[in-house]
Amino acid sequence: MGMKIAVVGATGLVGSVMCTELDRLLTGDFELLLAASARSVGRKIAFRGREIEVQSIADVLAANPEIALFAAGSAVSVEYAEQFAQKGTYVVDNSSAWRMHPNVPLVVPEINPDALRADAHIIANPNCSTIQMVMALARLLPYGLVRVHVSTYQSVSGSGMKGIEQLQAERDGREPDKRAYHYPIDLNCIPQCDDFLENGYTKEEMKLINEPRKIFNLPNLAIAATAVRVPVWGGHSEAVSAEFSRHITPSEARAQIASMPGVTVIDDPTQQQYPMPRTAHDSDQVFVGRIRQDLAVGENALCMWVVADNIRKGAATNAVQIVKMILAKRFCYM
Repeated sequence: MGMKIAVVGATGLVGSVMCTELDRLLTGDFELLLAASARSVGRKIAFRGREIEVQSIADVLAANPEIALFAAGSAVSVEYAEQFAQKGTYVVDNSSAWRMHPNVPLVVPEINPDALRADAHIIANPNCSTIQMVMALARLLPYGLVRVHVSTYQSVSGSGMKGIEQLQAERDGREPDKRAYHYPIDLNCIPQCDDFLENGYTKEEMKLINEPRKIFNLPNLAIAATAVRVPVWGGHSEAVSAEFSRHITPSEARAQIASMPGVTVIDDPTQQQYPMPRTAHDSDQVFVGRIRQDLAVGENALCMWVVADNIRKGAATNAVQIVKMILAKRFCYM
């Protein structure tokens, strides 16, 4: 096995699914290197019939992998991504550290594959909520997208194991060992997914504002976002209102959205058919439903409901799809 592919943060929620997706989506042989924090070094993880020992990030860096997927948070990415890139490694980073850097591609493979460049050795994976929204809207861009309002209903898995454990503890009637949220999440909705900024928006909301502009190459696109944490184990949902410069009917929108690779439309109100987080569980697809005219804006605007598995397409799957593109473009070889 000549090629080396590393997963940094391999023992975390997203990192472990990255390993699963590498196994599922890459058919060729490669050597998998696993890195994590000091407390996980020495742990063994099964992969393709072998037990792979978790190493330190420094040891994996010294092994010179051709590709490294980062799922260890922004601080680790800031410290190590450039070190890997300077050695010729293609880094696919799931954190927010590099997304808005002007020289770093921000990639959703179905939408902007041409953003990948051989000379760009750090590639940013967009925010989970951003990915599902842009997937739903991409085929509607020819109608002249001018404005988006989005409210999210984000599951506790978006906070990693800490969020899952807090919800489980509250359901069990006990105090969680570590709190992901200041307030109880069970039987509650919290209109704050991360830190507030001076403008009154949270970091998560500003990701939903800034990242689609970069992915769509629409720097002046007007977006307003409200991000809410809800007591759901996994799967993010979004209520999206989109305004266009041209008239578009709900039936036209359904056809266009359904033609997008990676998107499934479930939209039959007469049969109470619409997507839910349970629909998206363990799926690579983005699901769209409740497509209807926005009565507050008029015939040039639509409302829709967008659901996806935030760990799969929202993070790990999209990252591995980027790896497949790196290989397909022959930036490096399996």
